[in-house]
Amino acid sequence: MVIVALLAAAIFYGAYHLLKRTEPFALGEHCIVKTTDGTLDIDIEQAQVAATIAAVAVRRKLPERALQIAYVTAIQESKLANLPYGDRDSVGVFQQRPSQGWGTAEQLQDPVYATRKFFAALEKVKNYRTLPLHEAAQAVQRSADGSAYAEHEYDAKILSAAFIGRVPQAVHCWYPPSDKPASAQPEAARKQLVRALGTDSAPKRGWLVAAWYVAHAQRYHLRQVRFEGVTWTAASGHDGWRKDAKPVATVQIA
Repeated sequence: MVIVALLAAAIFYGAYHLLKRTEPFALGEHCIVKTTDGTLDIDIEQAQVAATIAAVAVRRKLPERALQIAYVTAIQESKLANLPYGDRDSVGVFQQRPSQGWGTAEQLQDPVYATRKFFAALEKVKNYRTLPLHEAAQAVQRSADGSAYAEHEYDAKILSAAFIGRVPQAVHCWYPPSDKPASAQPEAARKQLVRALGTDSAPKRGWLVAAWYVAHAQRYHLRQVRFEGVTWTAASGHDGWRKDAKPVATVQIA
């Protein structure tokens, strides 16, 4: 009986640790965005695009409502994906058309550039801050059916609260480890963040910065993001933010 019990314990122990090792692969890759308004399940590319749009909005010192207008537009036009194709010559997150003067196809497939162009057009819309979100979006896009943007207002409000940093710990992502170990690229990540957000806003926007890094962690092989007493790690990304024994006042990545 003792031998049987020991054998069962050994099998259980081995199965448990095998499950823990394979768990990241079974979970796949995804992100959760959670605020008091609700929860969204999005993929990593969508999180990256959402984080970039928020960073550009803050750099331009735009109100959160402008960000929500951008989100309802991007969700309707591309589902927050940087598409290399579209209707006629439309491309990118906002499905902007080179033939209509938005820029070249290559430029419009750069989410930072495309977002800047969208906000530049939005700022020219009279009273966009008080217009219904879908009407402001339609004033910029001039699509066939502007009412479709209204369907995404709920999601846009969740995304804006999370990615602008108004709600702490609102974004976490997870993904399997890469087949080939790669070195973290924190400087490349910082450089790309600064391109979208600028240098002046970063110190004042801790949770925006933290969410941006978590969304881009897979791309830059970041292992962890730390801020205000909590840490997100790539190894246990599905578990979200965990209490940190050594709190830091500024966002740290590694």
